[in-house]
Amino acid sequence: MSRCLPSFAVASLIFCVATLTQAQVAASPAPVKGVVAVASPREQRAIKAFNAAKQNPLQLNAFLTRMPKGADLHMHLSGAIYAETFIKDAAVDLLCVNPTTHSFVKPIGTTRSIPPQPVCGEGNVRADSAFKDQKLYDALVDSFSMRAFVPSAGVSGHDQFFATFERFGGINKSHTGEWLDEVATRAAAQNEQYLEVMETPIFTDVAKISSHIEWPTTPVDPAQNRTGNATGTSREDLSHLRETLLNAGLREEVAVDRKELDDALDSRDAIENCGQPSARPACSVKIRFLYQVLRAFPPQQVFAQTLLAFEVASVDPRVVGLNFVQPEDAYMSMSEYHRQMLMLDYLHNVYPKVHISLHAGEIAPGLVPPDGLRFHIREAVDLGHAERIGHGVDVMYENEPQALLKELADRHIMVEINLTSNDVILGVTAPWHPLPSYRAAGVPFALSTDDEGVSRIDLTNEYTRAAMEFNLSYLDLKQSARTSLEHNFLPGASLWQQPDVFTKTVPACAGLPLGSEKPSSNCLSFLQANEKAAEQWELEHRYERFESSLP
Repeated sequence: MSRCLPSFAVASLIFCVATLTQAQVAASPAPVKGVVAVASPREQRAIKAFNAAKQNPLQLNAFLTRMPKGADLHMHLSGAIYAETFIKDAAVDLLCVNPTTHSFVKPIGTTRSIPPQPVCGEGNVRADSAFKDQKLYDALVDSFSMRAFVPSAGVSGHDQFFATFERFGGINKSHTGEWLDEVATRAAAQNEQYLEVMETPIFTDVAKISSHIEWPTTPVDPAQNRTGNATGTSREDLSHLRETLLNAGLREEVAVDRKELDDALDSRDAIENCGQPSARPACSVKIRFLYQVLRAFPPQQVFAQTLLAFEVASVDPRVVGLNFVQPEDAYMSMSEYHRQMLMLDYLHNVYPKVHISLHAGEIAPGLVPPDGLRFHIREAVDLGHAERIGHGVDVMYENEPQALLKELADRHIMVEINLTSNDVILGVTAPWHPLPSYRAAGVPFALSTDDEGVSRIDLTNEYTRAAMEFNLSYLDLKQSARTSLEHNFLPGASLWQQPDVFTKTVPACAGLPLGSEKPSSNCLSFLQANEKAAEQWELEHRYERFESSLP
């Protein structure tokens, strides 16, 4: 079933919420130390309505659906698409289904009929047969998601989650525009305005180039090698390797990747009638991309793809940064982690303007040995130059966790919190989740979905979980929404004078009603010159409308 509620009984949730007073709900600690938010009369009405809705999870979910949420900064496109869409697309692509593994397979051929039909081979069936076979259809939805999943001997939620991606693979990337429309439409229905979508553009030629290049064997000073393999990561080695890849034609794939984005975005615009009088609400959702680097591969391929990501992000404003993906507990991810952070350290020096967000600490006790829990977030920040941390679940198991939390807070490094994902993959829920530790330390955070299609959720679900399981108040959730836009990778300055302090705007917009439809000429000029600030102003405008609509 859909994971719209925590795993324990709704009745228990209602009982727990009923025992909280309004003062207790509103008095949760502020995410920024030393800053006490004073609710405006409009916010006080919203707090009253929120607290009333919080007595019932369904009422709360309905309330939060309408609430402005700013951005979802941690979303993998392939994992964000619901299984039903993949089944439909597979039928269009004339794919087949292995009914034993419940996965897509390519046909062995097609008929000469018009239209052609797939020839699936012995034992396999056409994907479109699922529309006539409800059992097959249901089995595919379950196979491609966490729906109906129950752990069994040797098969955990972690196993099921990551296995889904291979099962629904093979669908033609010509559907990417359709997938962007799906996530934008879902976002618009929940009052979201901006998505940073993680996607892996084509890197076939780069993978071929890197496969013929040996990894440098020059060892690095052992003093720099306390947490993993650092062989071949001296500046000289990496500089030589970069030049080798560029001379071998790596930059030629930049144009290929940009064309892929062109096609996807043009398709999305056509589906949504963007720029036309009949434009759909989804057109209002701005989409930018984070280039996904696959980290569970040999170092030469990871370095080559990372270099390509930096090259693309340097010339295409739609690609606002990069991230490393694939299971963090995989053998290659764990054994290569330190070396990969050193790669990022070098490439950040070459391309200092490219933004970096990193999956770090998406591991938990038992999943990896204790030593593996002690340094991933630290190295992502200090070597990987991460401006945001994805998941960060293992923070309290890292070396000197309080010092690490202080550094994250002092440097305003945001944590992307994915509650349902952490639950179904890692089995980590309250009270074992570090969200309260991040909040107590003043580390900025924003709620996000991770893989909403595989998890069968949306961002409203994550807001509801945060409120019910962690007692976040209305103002806490509003802080999360504001933080999501404070830490997006759009160009330009912030609307706010101080990082993560949402009380005073920059002088150009000072003294004006927040989110006014008609800002002063000075403020308008500032917003037009700073895309990030413009999105933040839009969020305040949405809050003005939302809060004013409440009784």
